[in-house]
This record gives sequence, C-alpha cells and structure tokens, in this order.
Amino acid sequence: MPTAAKLVASIAFALLAYFTSELVKPLLDEGTPTKWFSEGNTLIGLICGWKIMGPRGGEGTRAAIGVGLTTSAAMTAVAIFLHASIEMVKLSMRKSYDGPVEAVAAVFEISFEHALLIANPTILGTLAIGGIFCGFISNWAGRNWR
Repeated sequence: MPTAAKLVASIAFALLAYFTSELVKPLLDEGTPTKWFSEGNTLIGLICGWKIMGPRGGEGTRAAIGVGLTTSAAMTAVAIFLHASIEMVKLSMRKSYDGPVEAVAAVFEISFEHALLIANPTILGTLAIGGIFCGFISNWAGRNWR
C-alpha cells in the first residue's frame, strides 16, 4: 500500500544514491564505463527506500536514525554486489574463469575490491549523514501525512 512515508523515503534515498554515485565516479579506474552507473544506483536507492525505510516512517527519531542507516548500508551493499556481478559476467564472457565456481567466487573478490574503493571518509560520511537525514525526512512524512 503506497504511503507518504514510502514515497518520500524512496525519493530521498534515490537522491542520496545518485549524489553518492557522482562522488564515486572520480574514484573509479580511468576507462571504466559509467554510462548507467548513477541511474542504476538511483533505482537501487529508490527500491531500498520504498521497501526498507518507507514502512518504518513515522515511528520516531530512534527508528529514523537506525532504519535510515540500515537502508543506506543495504543500498550500498546491493549496489556493490550488483556491479560486481555485472563485472563478473563481462569477464566470464571473455573466458576469464575456468568454471562456474571460480566465477561465483570472483563476485565476492570484486565486491571486496569495490568496497575498499568506496571506503573513504567522504563517501562513508555522505552515506551515513545522508541516511540519517533521509530517515528524518521519511519519519516526518510518516507522522504528518497519514
């Protein structure tokens, strides 16, 4: 059932994902294709905001902080895993792996590399502060627009 908190949370986390994606782009290796990078992450933020933060909007300040941080972390984890999976498929099309087990293991290795890439204070701070802020906005919408 659509609610104001779900709508506001999905839009807020989509904006957070887009903004963070734009901060990550300069950290990527030169030549890395980023045509749909921000847009894909925005969609992930939209879905995570709707499914994770949205239903908990209006439950108070503690819930807003906790679920906002949880949503931000989940959004980041899903984005890292999705991009690592896409990279693994591209590498497997070039016959880089000997078998399917090696390809699946590579997803986790690539995910770890991507996590290390974004593990800088600017990105993590943006995700943390932005997650709390988006949680507050969703909480406000859930309380005021029932």
